[in-house]
Amino acid sequence: MLARVFTSSVLGIDGLLVEVEVDVSFGLPHFGIVGLPGEEVRESRDRVRAALKNSGYIFPAERIVVNLAPAAVRKTGASFDLPIAVGIALASGQVTLSGGGDFLVLGELSLNGNLRRIRGVLCMASVAERHRLAAVLLPAANSREAAVATERPVFGATTLTEVLEILDGRSEGKLAPRESPAQTRETHDVDFSEVRGQEHAKRAVEVAAAGGHNILMSGPPGSGKTMIARRIPTILPELEREEALETTKIFSVAGLLKRDGLMRARPFRAPHHTVSDVALIGGGTIPRPGEVSLANHGVLFLDEFTEFRRSALEVMRQPLEDRVVTIARARATATFPANFMLVAAMNPCPCGNLTDPGKACRCTARDVERYRHKISGPLLDRIDIHIEVPPARYTDISGRTAGEPSASIRHRVTRARKVQASRFELEPMVFANSQMPVRLIHSHCRIDKEGRGLLKSACTKLGLSARSYSKVLKVARTIADLDGTPEIEPRHLAEAIQYRSYEL
Repeated sequence: MLARVFTSSVLGIDGLLVEVEVDVSFGLPHFGIVGLPGEEVRESRDRVRAALKNSGYIFPAERIVVNLAPAAVRKTGASFDLPIAVGIALASGQVTLSGGGDFLVLGELSLNGNLRRIRGVLCMASVAERHRLAAVLLPAANSREAAVATERPVFGATTLTEVLEILDGRSEGKLAPRESPAQTRETHDVDFSEVRGQEHAKRAVEVAAAGGHNILMSGPPGSGKTMIARRIPTILPELEREEALETTKIFSVAGLLKRDGLMRARPFRAPHHTVSDVALIGGGTIPRPGEVSLANHGVLFLDEFTEFRRSALEVMRQPLEDRVVTIARARATATFPANFMLVAAMNPCPCGNLTDPGKACRCTARDVERYRHKISGPLLDRIDIHIEVPPARYTDISGRTAGEPSASIRHRVTRARKVQASRFELEPMVFANSQMPVRLIHSHCRIDKEGRGLLKSACTKLGLSARSYSKVLKVARTIADLDGTPEIEPRHLAEAIQYRSYEL
């Protein structure tokens, strides 16, 4: 007898509909899985056999063939356990489907028939909506997560027996609750009011946040670079639903979701400088998202920038431009979003005291040059804002007056982002000034004669590249948006040039 069950696999951060065909026929006992199964899927044979027996069902002593279609795509993950077990129960006549419509069935089985939590549910559950399946049936531990991705009914179960009873009509099942936006309100345990002084650095960070610009901070140890960087998410606008859904999908695929439902806080990723190229960019035999994708719509903070391996830094050049990472393997190509804001921090020299007037630098000119050349010119060219963070002054850190709170800065940043959203509403791939292609720069970054003279002088003195020239205009456009000015004025341009004047 032949049975058919629908399930899903993950390709990148997208769900792929997979049809599980199970044929149980007379013949010598055999249990085979075809359709390009991965190692985890092949291992499911033993889990399925034990789970059916320990749940009180019969594992047929006949010829069982399971086909996973489409056969040209490799199937990976343990989420195929449950649909295979359901298919065998249907094909052997132990269970009959009641009611109309097809279910999307997902889940990993333990040997006693319990259902285990799986990763990538948000991506896979969206398949039910896309292909108009009747409902989703999966482990109860994943039910709230799945309910975010589809409007179809989502049923959570804890055992294989519960799943078969729902399909057979002996149980109505338990519908997953859907959370309201109020249940997922964003909270932070840090605030910019804790940062005393460093007004120039805080202004540069505000500009960077308002336009989605990358920023590099250089300064001696203890000047507050890390403290400032860790508070940048507190001034970024709230995630839109589509942004939150995309970001949550990435964390779901990576198995890093800390709670069910949509992520509302923008991600802040701070990998250690010993991170490998694959961990930073993504990859592996089965392509997985790296840190640049986990920071999607958030902040990627690289502390001790010069200590990262040069090869790891160089592979970021393409994601910084294209905002996506494409990982090609022999049997599949996966694309992960990488629309992040890069925040980097470094010391000005190996000992860190070069720009500290209160301490003597022990480094030779050769040491400083070698240290700074650990970062390539093309990579630096892709960072919009370069600033120097001076040592914190005693009068600032000992004062009792708190700095400006994150809420006030965030209000200005959000207002500027709304201006940009209105400006680029007809551009589906542009959401902030930092993402403007050349044609939009010509349209939205016009400057007057005085501004052109100022920019020409800056290009001559600073030796700005064509890319740097464009980035100055983008930053100037953001400063004008923060100022509420429709046109870029010379003072906006002057401030933008100042953020490129500190070159390594």
